[in-house]
Amino acid sequence: MSDNRQSLSDLGAALNQQREAAQADSDTRADAYLAGELNEPTQTAPLRAQELDKQGRAYATGRRKDAVARVWLKPGTGKITINGRDQEIYFARPTLRLVINQVFGITEREGQYDVVCTVKGGGLSGQAGAVKHGISQALTKYEPALRTPVKRAGFLTRDSRTVERKKYGRAKARRSFQFSKR
Repeated sequence: MSDNRQSLSDLGAALNQQREAAQADSDTRADAYLAGELNEPTQTAPLRAQELDKQGRAYATGRRKDAVARVWLKPGTGKITINGRDQEIYFARPTLRLVINQVFGITEREGQYDVVCTVKGGGLSGQAGAVKHGISQALTKYEPALRTPVKRAGFLTRDSRTVERKKYGRAKARRSFQFSKR
């Protein structure tokens, strides 16, 4: 029993020495960084690798409501093609085009990338959201350094809101049939 207590106290003392040594090391590093001897902090987030296909394009899938967009992104003049049509023709409403170009505005990359995408399912609003989601994912695959600003803006998160299913005994998802007293 006394041997166990002795070994536990030795272990505790060793742990305390390690903690003190680590604290002293971090203090000296912080002092060196503040004095300008170190250029940058030692711990940086590992940068993701660039993911490109054989044609040098970044591919991603974007989803919103029932719409699914397959997006290919490559350097170019800023032309966006959706289902073989120009974005002004496919998305006639300016608000939908604004939604698509939000990603390039946040990252300050307007007119630097060509986008080719195919969209199916859902309505125009859901399709615009799916294209935006796909563009933001493809852009972070092409330029991994842009992941932080795009993620902070919330463009990498898939908006999971969908239409609630219709239930039996109901007119719609929650609406009851009209009540008739007589």
